[in-house]
Amino acid sequence: MNNMELHEDKFQLLSYPLNSSYLLRQLPFYPENVEYKTPKGHIIEVMGTAKDLGVLVSSDRSWSPHIEQTVQGARKMSSWVLSAFCDRSSLVMLTLYKSMVRSRLEYCCPVWNPVKISDIQKLENIQRCFVRKINGLKDMSYWDRLKELGILSLQRRRERYCIIQVWKIINNHAPNDVEMQFKHHPRLGIKALIPQINTKAQFSVRSDYDSSFGVRAAQLWNILPSEVSHLKSLDSFKIGLGKFLGQFPDTPPVPGYTAVNNNSLLSWKETRMTQMS
Repeated sequence: MNNMELHEDKFQLLSYPLNSSYLLRQLPFYPENVEYKTPKGHIIEVMGTAKDLGVLVSSDRSWSPHIEQTVQGARKMSSWVLSAFCDRSSLVMLTLYKSMVRSRLEYCCPVWNPVKISDIQKLENIQRCFVRKINGLKDMSYWDRLKELGILSLQRRRERYCIIQVWKIINNHAPNDVEMQFKHHPRLGIKALIPQINTKAQFSVRSDYDSSFGVRAAQLWNILPSEVSHLKSLDSFKIGLGKFLGQFPDTPPVPGYTAVNNNSLLSWKETRMTQMS
């Protein structure tokens, strides 16, 4: 088209095997045993992870490598901020944290929003340690610090971002790449349809299905009341969503803390329904 040549040495290959059987892996047509070559004859290297638009994608379909890399980068930035600035007032600290640290922890988070408690804790620990340095908050629990500062846990913010992304898809402010489908209910409002999965699929596939954006975000959206889901402007929707989120406790999983559940909005909704029954 414009005679542009691709840098063939930078090609990377990710393989997504679904069956971990040792005997199957020895077969010559198994994905990891097949070689792919560029037009010039370069063998494309098989990688365990590859970066795509800043997100680290793993061949085992896990987001843990990306989360680990994200946590390391945020930890370095947090250390630099704390060493470069002496002011520990809440205004200065929160301004620095939101602009220089939290932004790194939330890049493209609707894509890789974790469900594993260990990954959630790794991310939450960055915020927990940073806000502990704010004047007057050292001796408070992390959950109380969140209330005192008027901020949400990173876990709650990621679920909020997922819900906002669904709103953008419904209102044509974002492309519907995952082909989400919706139905309009006169009493319940706009509800997302949960995609079906083969009940005979192996456990790892079902686990990936449960944590995917198409399923997880749809489930989060469906807990919204109709008066919120019907809002048509983004600003009014964010305000309505904020009021709705304020109805649920925000107690993210932290080592040494005993919580009622895993703090997901889905879990809190289930907990309330159990208490009402």
